[in-house]
Amino acid sequence: MPRPTSSTAGLTEVITKLRRALRTSIRTEYSWESLPMAQVELMQTLAEAGELRVGDLADVMLLAPNTVSSLVRQAVTSGRAERIKDPEDGRVAIVRLTKDGSAQLRAWMKAHESRLGVALAELSAKDRSDVLKAIGALDRLTAKLNELK
Repeated sequence: MPRPTSSTAGLTEVITKLRRALRTSIRTEYSWESLPMAQVELMQTLAEAGELRVGDLADVMLLAPNTVSSLVRQAVTSGRAERIKDPEDGRVAIVRLTKDGSAQLRAWMKAHESRLGVALAELSAKDRSDVLKAIGALDRLTAKLNELK
């Protein structure tokens, strides 16, 4: 693949490669089929937000409500999430992670941290330092991208 000609193209390329590498690498420790990425994203959103209505989940995840409804249905069926009545409007359900869902998300995150730890340890001290120093800037970049929604 030819090298990108701009810094944004380079960043896009490396982020795409990193996501792909994480997805494929983790399959050896955490079965891909047992927890698809869409479910992980749903669980991460619920872990960050706590309890949300399906419509609010759809807004946060930038997905169609029917797509999120299907994801929620799968998460509820698998025991990773539960629906409870909204105390402000009994006609509406709120979705939240179950203890099992929280435990599965923690296991998934731990598996990723372990994989990244092994890979980081194999880098030179300078590269490892550079990667770790970039975390704050990448987090701020993520926040800016979220503002563009």
